[in-house]
Amino acid sequence: MPFDGVNRQSLPLPATYNSLDYKEIKVSHVPASSKEPTPILLVTLYRPKNYNAFTLTMMKELEHIFTLIDVDDRVKCAVVTGDGRMFCAGADLSVGFSGGKEDPREHRDGGGRVVLSIHRCRKPIIGALNGSAVGIGITMTLPMTIRIAYEGAKIGFVFARRAIIMEACSSFFLPRLIGMSRALHLVTTGATYPANHPLLSSLFSETLPKPEDVLPRALQIAEEIVNNTSAVSTFLMRDMMYRDTGSAEAQHLLDSRLIYEMFSTKDNKEGVQAFLEKRPVKFEGTMQNDSPKAWPWYQAVNTGNRPMAEGYDPLTKSKL
Repeated sequence: MPFDGVNRQSLPLPATYNSLDYKEIKVSHVPASSKEPTPILLVTLYRPKNYNAFTLTMMKELEHIFTLIDVDDRVKCAVVTGDGRMFCAGADLSVGFSGGKEDPREHRDGGGRVVLSIHRCRKPIIGALNGSAVGIGITMTLPMTIRIAYEGAKIGFVFARRAIIMEACSSFFLPRLIGMSRALHLVTTGATYPANHPLLSSLFSETLPKPEDVLPRALQIAEEIVNNTSAVSTFLMRDMMYRDTGSAEAQHLLDSRLIYEMFSTKDNKEGVQAFLEKRPVKFEGTMQNDSPKAWPWYQAVNTGNRPMAEGYDPLTKSKL
């Protein structure tokens, strides 16, 4: 199925992800030999001659694949890695940063479009940083659910050294992930640090001594998630943290309503029964079909430029 980059109200799901006609990313089933979509997908940044540097084409393809993953109930989790020894070298400098002719008020940062497609995706996304990541190479990973990295990978929020500012919604995500003090240090110096540096200690769940160990470990985590957790639960808990209500009291009201609804779901009954019977659990609920009535409790901001799938409106008004 060719990808044309056009926003559409209806987004057809592919019979197989192995045949998608992407140019700068690769998408494969896990295992790759499967002819049908698998619960885990592997997304690989693929510009081997350019250190997987970020371009407009890569932006459109990433935005497209994460939107597909969001609405495809056959897919439960995705792992993102880079081809070769580098995860992503940042924006392709050969393209440059010159401003376009569009009205600045109408411009939408390409990195931000990718990040929002990940942030809005209702499936866990795991970043497997097999090598260095700078600029958009690291900021695109911030909304991912889990990040693991090669301990020697160079990580840099280098914007001040290019006379630009934080992009890809990183001013929202970075201080929430590592704290304001460390975030300010990283962006003010613009320096690069190894992934196991204390300044980055809370950004990565794990750092591994060998780059070749990163992807297998990420796939192992993905398999653990797919085999043992409820897709509805994992998404709602992430949304509860990122889209909180602003106070302990309001959060208590939200917790109470959501958990009350969850007690009556088939997946909750399955989880309890599987525990009592000491057998593997088999959750089948999806956000497409089994989201609680209280979700969403917020009203999303319409940023435009987002492919939407039939039957899914991300701008539904708050139900609280």
